Amino acid sequence: MRGDGRFEYTEETERRAAPSRRTKRAAAEWPRSLLPCAAANFQPNNNFFNSWASKMGNLENRELKQVPSKQASIKQANIKQSSIKQAATGMAAGILGAVFLWAGSAGAEERFSDLRHAQWAADSIAYLADRGTVAGYGGGQFKPDGAVTRAQAVAFMARELYSDEVPEKDPAYADVPPTHPFYREIAVASAKGLAGGFPDGSFRPDAPVSRAETAAFLARAYALQPGEGTAEPSDTGSHWAAAPIRALSSNGLIGGYADGTYRPDRPVTRAEYAVFLTRVIRFEREAAIRAKDWDKLISYMTVREQAGQMLMPDIRMRNGQPTTTVHDGLKAIVREQSPGGFILFDKNIVNAEQVATFAHQLQAEAGDIPLFLGADQEGGVIKRIPGGTNLPGQMALGATGDAALAEAAGKLTGEELRALGLQLNFAPDLDVNRNPDNPIIGMRSFGSDPDLVARLGLASIKGLREAGVVAAVKHFPGHGDTAVDSHLSLPVLPYGRDRLEAVELKPFRAAIEGGVEMIMTAHIAFPAIDDERVVSAKDGTEVPVPATLSKKVLTGLLREELGFKGVVISDAFTMQGIAEHFGEANAVKRAVAAGVDIILMPQDPAAARQTLVDAVKDGSVPRKTIHAAVKRILALKDRYGLFERGGESLSAKLAAVRTVVGSAPHREAEREIAERAVTLLAGRDGKRPDAVRPGDRVLIAAADEELAGQLKRQLAAANPELSLRIETAVRGAGGAAGLRAAIDGADYVIAASYQFRNNASQFGWADYQALIDELNARGKRYALLSLGNPYELLHLKNVKSGLALYGKQEPNTAAGVKALLGLLEPAGTLPVAAT
Repeated sequence: MRGDGRFEYTEETERRAAPSRRTKRAAAEWPRSLLPCAAANFQPNNNFFNSWASKMGNLENRELKQVPSKQASIKQANIKQSSIKQAATGMAAGILGAVFLWAGSAGAEERFSDLRHAQWAADSIAYLADRGTVAGYGGGQFKPDGAVTRAQAVAFMARELYSDEVPEKDPAYADVPPTHPFYREIAVASAKGLAGGFPDGSFRPDAPVSRAETAAFLARAYALQPGEGTAEPSDTGSHWAAAPIRALSSNGLIGGYADGTYRPDRPVTRAEYAVFLTRVIRFEREAAIRAKDWDKLISYMTVREQAGQMLMPDIRMRNGQPTTTVHDGLKAIVREQSPGGFILFDKNIVNAEQVATFAHQLQAEAGDIPLFLGADQEGGVIKRIPGGTNLPGQMALGATGDAALAEAAGKLTGEELRALGLQLNFAPDLDVNRNPDNPIIGMRSFGSDPDLVARLGLASIKGLREAGVVAAVKHFPGHGDTAVDSHLSLPVLPYGRDRLEAVELKPFRAAIEGGVEMIMTAHIAFPAIDDERVVSAKDGTEVPVPATLSKKVLTGLLREELGFKGVVISDAFTMQGIAEHFGEANAVKRAVAAGVDIILMPQDPAAARQTLVDAVKDGSVPRKTIHAAVKRILALKDRYGLFERGGESLSAKLAAVRTVVGSAPHREAEREIAERAVTLLAGRDGKRPDAVRPGDRVLIAAADEELAGQLKRQLAAANPELSLRIETAVRGAGGAAGLRAAIDGADYVIAASYQFRNNASQFGWADYQALIDELNARGKRYALLSLGNPYELLHLKNVKSGLALYGKQEPNTAAGVKALLGLLEPAGTLPVAAT
């Protein structure tokens, strides 16, 4: 109990007053007579109102806020009434205490300096300020002990329930002229039946609102029904507001005083009103989540919240340092920007237990809507999790041709991600790698056969789904036949529709038919589908519109023609295929209008969110587009259990990490895939490469010391009884003479080739050809090991012995070493046209 007699809300009070499970809402609303001063002429506590009205000045109770263009909103609604036009003119003139039409347009970051004695309400006040429902008087003042006026109460509710609605008729209250700062809210509330006037034609906007009227107002506005709680204040049984007070108190939404009373006729303070309203909003949101009623939940989300759900920022760095813990800056991003999730990179990751802790703490900051946490864990060359299973990669799976192995790889990847607290994998890659000069896909693809890509892609999706992880397949409509990296520029795929149907679209069509739930777009232009050209922001030239920004591609083709019902996520907005030509604000609007649900890695997440808010406000992106996108996102989060955050402790999660990540069964699957993928590129007998013999002096020639050292360790460990003498040489170091001298002393030469992230035709093949020619001329035993994109035989002639391993990670090279020692037969099939 505070000294002034008001009940002080403490942590214990909040716990006792937690909402109980509500009963099913009845169809009937509260009787209109229970609404304060409703049209039924019910005037509760009117004398009390009148006694206070003279004490309340018009201006001192009006909240100072920044006003977005109400004039524009009214003009857009094409309202004809002259009083409304007067309101627009008055608002444009900059009235005192101006209110906003757009939920969230007031400073959500505004915090108040006068809450020292109202800490019990600070969380609720901050919550409503973040939502744009309440604001202060300027100078950091909220005045928590001040009374709430009728105008303010109506304004708060109208902002929550009808934030962007423009009144269609004049409320016709003598004391609410069109220039009144709360004119819109009062007009809307009157039209919606939330509030009415007095018989004398007045509204009495500056009269204070009682605690009883607050209960009636909230109960009617939210159609609240009694809950399971039995506690009831001792002084409300015969009060006119007994029913609404009971509805709120039985659901734990309002509290009383220490003596068991509610004191219904006492004026409600701004702090109390903030607590009551916040509890009701959170209660309604929780009820919507329990019911999986996403339309209802969205109705309680501000436009800024909805826009935030459509963003998945990159949080790799802060102030030049990697982000590996949930620091205050990251907490602020979660609280203030309401992001839909985050993508994690290797800079966010120290080890498996740190990732699990990081993910756990991020979710703890997320409020009632959980975060999607995702990563690019394709396997092979694209992986993020250290210490986890080191899968050989998609093209290695393509070389096995085994859908069961692809499913197993997807499942174990999903199990490890899920154990770490991640629910989203940006994989598998469904690009059909038809172009050897592709600088960015290559061995990330299953191969160049669309049927193979479709079959293994479906299996991988199934495995991830079985593990409880969303598969985000990429890059629609296809990135496999380009010679340009969309990270660096804007590629164009020039083929006609028949070719696209036969190759690029086939795996995506199969995935959609198989129920894939998320698809990532490509920053690539497809003129056969959309031939629009726009002026580049980079240099003023005309450029084609990439798939990410094309409504014809994402809505016309993907949704309407292919029937995709899931979530569409863009590729990264930091990539130059988008960034340099379109500018982020323009690209964000175009992408969402085209059909993108989630913008991945916006360069400026706060600005991107504001861009979407503004776009909805000005009509360039319809509200229904945002609503549909957010509904898909929420439903997918629910489908994968993100809302079920019941209480697994961090210690339990860490125990699971130690059991699952890099487990023995997973390592065995890793080994099997790598060994079954080993493919013979060339062999003198057509079956196997030249063999390493006991006592051989082996020279390993590689592009760098790390790779040469890795092969040396594995070769020495594979069969110590062979007594091999192993030397290494870095290709290019010491010049050709040095390499020739090393060859002179060698019985066997391993030439390691690694071509990736560049055009194969522009790779330094001349040095390799010279080495091959030298080895052939001297009659040396050797093996060319292809550790990257397996296109060596397109550029090298007369290779007598060689293997394709599809990656330079340790499982791949260990399998290759076994093949060189005759411990396994190369059984893989080259999954691309490369001879």
